[in-house]
Amino acid sequence: MRENILGMVGRHYDCIIIGAGPAGLFCASLLAPARVLVLEKMVLPGRKLLIAGSGQCNITHTGDVKNFVSHYGEHGAFLRPALMAFPNTAVREFFERLGVSFVEKESGKVFPESHSADDILDALLDACDAAGVEILSYTPAESVACENGMYAVKTLHTTYYAKILVIATGGMSYPQTGSTGDGFLFAKALGHSVTPPCPALTPVYAVRHQLADLSGISVSGATISIWRGGKKLLVRSGDLLITRFGYSGPVILDSARWMRTGDILRIGFCKKKPEELDTLIRAACSSAGTKQIQNLLDDAECPDRLVKHMVQESGIPEGTTGAQLTASQRSRLVENLTSYPVEIDHLGDFRVAMATAGGVILDEINKKTCESKISPGLFFIGEVLDIDGDTGGYNLQACFSTAFLSAQRIRQIL
Repeated sequence: MRENILGMVGRHYDCIIIGAGPAGLFCASLLAPARVLVLEKMVLPGRKLLIAGSGQCNITHTGDVKNFVSHYGEHGAFLRPALMAFPNTAVREFFERLGVSFVEKESGKVFPESHSADDILDALLDACDAAGVEILSYTPAESVACENGMYAVKTLHTTYYAKILVIATGGMSYPQTGSTGDGFLFAKALGHSVTPPCPALTPVYAVRHQLADLSGISVSGATISIWRGGKKLLVRSGDLLITRFGYSGPVILDSARWMRTGDILRIGFCKKKPEELDTLIRAACSSAGTKQIQNLLDDAECPDRLVKHMVQESGIPEGTTGAQLTASQRSRLVENLTSYPVEIDHLGDFRVAMATAGGVILDEINKKTCESKISPGLFFIGEVLDIDGDTGGYNLQACFSTAFLSAQRIRQIL
């Protein structure tokens, strides 16, 4: 313990980072030779990183990084400078220099070749060790303040001081990993505004879930539209999963940021438009009228069990042939396969959500540096910001890109 010329008793560093997740660790690793302290509330760092991608760690996505902006909802424009400064290719190059190899999936997702998040965390910790970073685990920050141009971070036993403070605490998803919204409280204490957080990348729980018996069926290229008060809000397409409580899969998770309890989802299980499916059924009934209707829909590109269920739900008696199908039955079947209505009972809470929507308001942050416009020397990076990306590695990419921008600016200050 020492006392500086300002009379503040405690331990002093050039930079303090609160949160030892991917954003915090990556930022810290880039700040050598500065004296950097990382405070982590959990027993070990990187707890949430280790469950990313079900433990396989989908670290980023392939493709031109210029196209990434559209994967962050209405706040994607804020991330453009960060993504351009440290794109997906740079993420790979950083970890490849540390010995991590990667594989690309047909979907564009990028994973470590081992499919183990441990490799990514180990690489980050090795980089921090090489940079001389001090990491204190099981040391939660209790409060933060700005005193005489220095940031003071109080823990149970000690107060730490630094010219630079980085908040990298994440959001509120998966609270068992330590993401419990601490960063939002710190932001408010330092004069920042926070958009109320809510779950993102989370599944839908349906009212009167009629397809519970079909749990586990995945539908490729499904289309969903969100309706509220009789108005259509948006349309998205992608893979969908029927669950025992409702619906999940990329198209649901990526659209959850726009959904609310009471909204109506209209799900197109079939890739064809209503008029196209109607024409297909008419033609099939005409050419093979002796076949049962569920056996006439192979060209609808829809799982057989789902088709059979929709035939029953459309009020078509078992054994009905194409020749026996009435116009009203055909109309109901077309609607159920192309615009199946689902009322949202509720969305998954933070315990199951992969990300957090809401956070530190972006108007108060310099998008070119991730530095506060209110309090110089204060930085916010990663999920604590009011940004949330689609599935596919976009959220981890945002962590690394915002951390890189902040590290650039911090090196200039120091």
